[in-house]
Amino acid sequence: MRDTPARDATTSPFAPTFSTPSGKRADTPDDRLACARAALEAVPDPEIPVVSIRDLGILRDVRLGDDGLTLEAVITPTYSGCPAMSQIEEDAGRALEAAGVAPWRVLTVLAPAWSTDWITESGRASLRAFGIAPPGHCVTDAPPDNAKPLRFVPRAQSEDAVTCPRCGSPHTQELSRFASTACKALYRCLDCREPFDYFKPY
Repeated sequence: MRDTPARDATTSPFAPTFSTPSGKRADTPDDRLACARAALEAVPDPEIPVVSIRDLGILRDVRLGDDGLTLEAVITPTYSGCPAMSQIEEDAGRALEAAGVAPWRVLTVLAPAWSTDWITESGRASLRAFGIAPPGHCVTDAPPDNAKPLRFVPRAQSEDAVTCPRCGSPHTQELSRFASTACKALYRCLDCREPFDYFKPY
């Protein structure tokens, strides 16, 4: 687990007053959490800005730390070497700073590992509208005790065909396992002939 240094309320220009999404003073812990969640849920993914880090499942939790005061934003990378994670940490920090909820910290956790199954339905719809085919749901072989196997290859996806995000045709063909980013593959539609990115299932 990695975390950013906690921002102290005594050094933050925003610290004296917390504001909720409705504009009211955030006097209670619940108000602070609501304010922080609203700010973080608006943070876009730097590589696919049409979806938020919440819709991608990167934002895992917003909570109070063990001290009962420090607000913690918990994020999980889509994969361990994702080059966008440092930017996501910075953007999340800016959102919390602007929301005036200090003291806060951003925690990066690697377990449980991120899965494309964490992408919300609204996130999938946004990907599709942007021209990126959303991932199919993964086929999991996790044992009943919820232990997670260590994987070095993508998980098998369901048997559903990759649907073209432009015309909706299921008649598509993979051109390359890698596209504009490592987490996407390049496909083309055999009906409308348009190429498109496919968010690979993990």
